[in-house]
Amino acid sequence: MIQVNNLSLRFGKRTLFKDVNIKFTKGNCYGLIGANGSGKSSFLKVLTKEIDTTSGEVIISSGERISVLNQDHYAYPEKKALDVVIMGNEKLYSIMMEKEKLYSKGEFSEEDGMRIAELEAEFLELDGWSAEANAATLLNSLGVDEVYHHMKMSDIPVKVRVKVLLASALFDDPDILLLDEPTNSLDIKAIRWLEEFLINFQNTVIVVSHDRHFLNKVCTHIVDIDYQKMKLYVGNYDFWQQSSSLILKQMKDANKKKEEKIKELQDFIARFSANASKSRQATSRKKSLEKIQLDEIVPSSRKYPYIDFKTENKVGNEILKVTNLTKKVGDKKIIDKLSFTVFKGDKITFLCDDDSVKTMLFKILVGEEKYDKGSIEWGKTVKLGYLPQDNSLYFDKDLSIIDWIGSFYDIKDETVLRGFLGRMLFSHDDVFKKVNVLSGGEKSRCMLSKLMLLEPNTLILDEVTNHLDLETITSLNEGLERFDGPILFTTRDYELNRTLATRVIEIFPNGKWIDRPYTFDQYTDSSKVDKIREENRVV
Repeated sequence: MIQVNNLSLRFGKRTLFKDVNIKFTKGNCYGLIGANGSGKSSFLKVLTKEIDTTSGEVIISSGERISVLNQDHYAYPEKKALDVVIMGNEKLYSIMMEKEKLYSKGEFSEEDGMRIAELEAEFLELDGWSAEANAATLLNSLGVDEVYHHMKMSDIPVKVRVKVLLASALFDDPDILLLDEPTNSLDIKAIRWLEEFLINFQNTVIVVSHDRHFLNKVCTHIVDIDYQKMKLYVGNYDFWQQSSSLILKQMKDANKKKEEKIKELQDFIARFSANASKSRQATSRKKSLEKIQLDEIVPSSRKYPYIDFKTENKVGNEILKVTNLTKKVGDKKIIDKLSFTVFKGDKITFLCDDDSVKTMLFKILVGEEKYDKGSIEWGKTVKLGYLPQDNSLYFDKDLSIIDWIGSFYDIKDETVLRGFLGRMLFSHDDVFKKVNVLSGGEKSRCMLSKLMLLEPNTLILDEVTNHLDLETITSLNEGLERFDGPILFTTRDYELNRTLATRVIEIFPNGKWIDRPYTFDQYTDSSKVDKIREENRVV
């Protein structure tokens, strides 16, 4: 159990949150949400004492073990994967290391013998003999092939290291589990396993995630950081959206009724305060007026951009035909005779365990990379809008945001540009920020602005939700659902896949592929697809 009492956190003049009082109890999963910069990750660091509070206290039940997901994918370069997992239980791992050191001695002293006996007793109590098997089971469940189990972390691909670090956090049933963006870089199968793990986890979980579907699946409570406060809601992310909107509406409706009552009383007092026969009633109404207090409605720190893709010219019937497309990187064939036709209403999500394959395919389709064999035919009416995963080259310029966006389009009216950028949350002096110093989220919003001004009728979007906060992802999701042209896209956001995709194309590690006219839920629930994955050795 974690008890937070009168907690405040400030950095300089900036207050993240103040006077927080919340209890986190066993058996519940708490989703921590809030706008970028509201203090979600900082709050987790307060709980682990990585940073100090400005005031207040955090009380954690005696003897409870906290486990934290390590965000450094380059940590422990010389450690074996299995050892890193076992390190999730620091006490057990330290016992194992001390035992190893003592047993490696040539001769034991009497003191050494007594210490070994103590260590063996503690080791047995912590079920140390099962540690390696349990760690291996965790890695297998997350889809980490056994070939990696005894390899050094530095020799393992980054996407596999992510799973090893997650397994380390989950290892040996910690009493309190703190997870900051645990689904990042995980494949569908691993995310599903993690969801089931957390649903069945009997202890306390606090999780930060931009994945709306994940928050809906695993959370029993939502903690919303807003107005420099933390408010606890019982239920998942969807329930928080509904209930917080309802509370705000009720407050506005109540204020409206109060304002009407205030006006009615003021009118009566103004008309009859000088009338001797009505003076007593006027005095009574003055007292009633003094008792009416409007609810304070503080502007939220959570802001939603307006994302809408207008199309100047509708796309025709001929959009894209890809025939026997083949691409090698070195000696490896990453795409093997890929053939598909894009139709008018298609919203196609592309899946592949290797992100670079999806990115390569999209670069080939837009003409940035060459292919080895096959053909690509775009329709004459297509006006293509492309959003690359790596946008760094676009921002290697010493330009303000408003000059940057203006450099792509012949729009001379600064008022038009400022109005458009305002919709994307670049208001007032924000438009004069230099683009080469923007955050990842700001750059992504700039790229979306550039794309909307193009007014394309066909979209190719590579990991479109990268660096975006929940509010922008929600607005983007709604904007793409309204877009009536075809979309080819990749995303790790389950909800975007679920609500948008009408078709799925998956490319396997051997370059083979399948194309199914399924929704994302139909595809991920298909036993036939699971069988094809196994046949193509998809882990």
